[in-house]
Amino acid sequence: MPMTPRPAAPAHLRDLTRLRRVRDRIDREYAQPLNVEALADGVNMSAGHLSRQFRLAYGESPYSYLMTRRIERAMALLRLGQLSVTEICFEVGCSSLGTFTTRFTELLGVSPRVYRRAAAGETAEMPPCIARQVTRPIRNREAPATEPRLK
Repeated sequence: MPMTPRPAAPAHLRDLTRLRRVRDRIDREYAQPLNVEALADGVNMSAGHLSRQFRLAYGESPYSYLMTRRIERAMALLRLGQLSVTEICFEVGCSSLGTFTTRFTELLGVSPRVYRRAAAGETAEMPPCIARQVTRPIRNREAPATEPRLK
């Protein structure tokens, strides 16, 4: 019998499993210093292959996904109002206030300080699980307006 090449499906499924592990790690460890190389090493992939496959599977780069998780957590901390913007920046794992503010503004269309003021009363009566859903940033898109997306 002639040998036929094996289908590529097992390799693809193996990559999807690895990508899910990377995404789960980002979700768990978003406040830790993470970079694509460390994430790729953790699943025995090259950084380039991880980035390409992650983008294909989830529609954005691992770095973008990480920053979105960080911004989501920052939004919750801003609504609580107990920490300064700088403290929140470092609490969620960002090492640069400028990068944090820029990414926050790209995702939401307003700075963290403006978001805090606007969100203070908007979610006060909501259960936290509902507030998270209502205020979740739209991943992989820039905010279309200068108004916060709270309603």
